[in-house]
Amino acid sequence: MSRLQTVQQLQAQRVTSENFRRYGQVISASLDGKADDAEDAKLNLQNGIPRFYIMRLDKRGRKFNKITRHIQCTQCLGSLEGKDWLMAVCPPNNDVNEPALEEIAAFRIPGNCFIKLHEGTWHAGPYFEHEAVDFYNLELADTNLVDHFTHDFVKSHQLEFEIM
Repeated sequence: MSRLQTVQQLQAQRVTSENFRRYGQVISASLDGKADDAEDAKLNLQNGIPRFYIMRLDKRGRKFNKITRHIQCTQCLGSLEGKDWLMAVCPPNNDVNEPALEEIAAFRIPGNCFIKLHEGTWHAGPYFEHEAVDFYNLELADTNLVDHFTHDFVKSHQLEFEIM
């Protein structure tokens, strides 16, 4: 018989460059020909072969009980077709093997930008209420095999999250 799980609600805030800075970058459209600057994604893909692909996800809802990080590379995610989506994150701290519960935050990300996660940023998502959403994903070819560290909140705290 399993123990009762607690559901902790996370209020999603609209993502901005300022409020997402601890976790990564928000990248929005810029004029063609603009010189490279701090607003462009600063990528770390040097530890392997970059992989850029489109993943189709079916209705995901808003609940999660696992969170993942990649410490060898940055990761970029964005939705196609202008669909908004949700992501929960926790700042990177590669000295510990689990995220700090009190630092988990949730963001609503509009379909006209993408996010770049810093190396080691814990993340859960993408989540959404649409029937399906196509996302582009930039990471390393073997990220999900050799650089995929997941923490299970049910096993550690009997806890589940819901993004509001």
